[in-house]
Amino acid sequence: MTAIPTAPARVRQLRWWREVLYVLSFYGIYTLVRNRGLDVDSRTQAYHNALRVIRAERFLHSFHEAWLQHLFYPSARWFIEFWDIFYGSAHFIVTVVAIVWLFRRDSARYPLWRNTLAFTTALALIGFAFFPLMPPRLLPAHFHFVDTLQVVGGLWSFDSGTMQKISNQYAAMPSLHFGWSTWCACVLFPMAKRRWVQALVAVYPLMTLFAIVVTANHFWLDAAGGAAALLVGYLLARSTTALAQRLRPPDRAHVDRLFDTLETAPASATKVESGDGSADGGANVGGSQDLTTPR
Repeated sequence: MTAIPTAPARVRQLRWWREVLYVLSFYGIYTLVRNRGLDVDSRTQAYHNALRVIRAERFLHSFHEAWLQHLFYPSARWFIEFWDIFYGSAHFIVTVVAIVWLFRRDSARYPLWRNTLAFTTALALIGFAFFPLMPPRLLPAHFHFVDTLQVVGGLWSFDSGTMQKISNQYAAMPSLHFGWSTWCACVLFPMAKRRWVQALVAVYPLMTLFAIVVTANHFWLDAAGGAAALLVGYLLARSTTALAQRLRPPDRAHVDRLFDTLETAPASATKVESGDGSADGGANVGGSQDLTTPR
């Protein structure tokens, strides 16, 4: 009997080079759309949208971002510098590690969570286009926010000539920093075996939330928007994955199992007939010997 394959065909069909092309192509489109130039009207709209967010947070009695920032600045500049570096690096590094690890270690979950990331990012692009938002660090001085990347420093700065040309600083709602970090936690936690790794993965979105607020790059409502985008992205990915499974031909493993059943069934039947017939055959042979034996 032929061994039944243990891995479904859809996992074996994944090709790393094809997935890399998908990711790079999608991220290239995302970058072009996100970083398109903004005119004066867009800046004005981004400022008024920031005022709307502030009013919403004040209504919820939760407009405390400036207070949180000034707990550490300027007395602990090294602490702020750490979060500036974290803000500028972990967002990309951890996401790349998560998607590569998912592809290599848990390919069965890979299509769902890859599509979730794509849908989440696409939804964020819609938010950037229709709701440009001025981050706290760019608000007028009477709001008492500090642009820590400019004042304290990190790995890079939005004020550099290159970053000013290619970066849309009003792409803040929803926060992809928080959305992607929560996605990473959902992806990595089931694969983590050690408790300390699980704890680090679980706290990573909270670290990201702290980073985006203490560096004045986002309001906390931006993070709520990122979580909402992730939730909708996951539901869309579930729906499209289920639809693709219905439309896809049967898994190879299922086909192999069917052929194994068809191959073994006649063999079993032949064995049963052979067993019954041998007794009769023996009797017949014996009978014929009796007929031919001289008396």
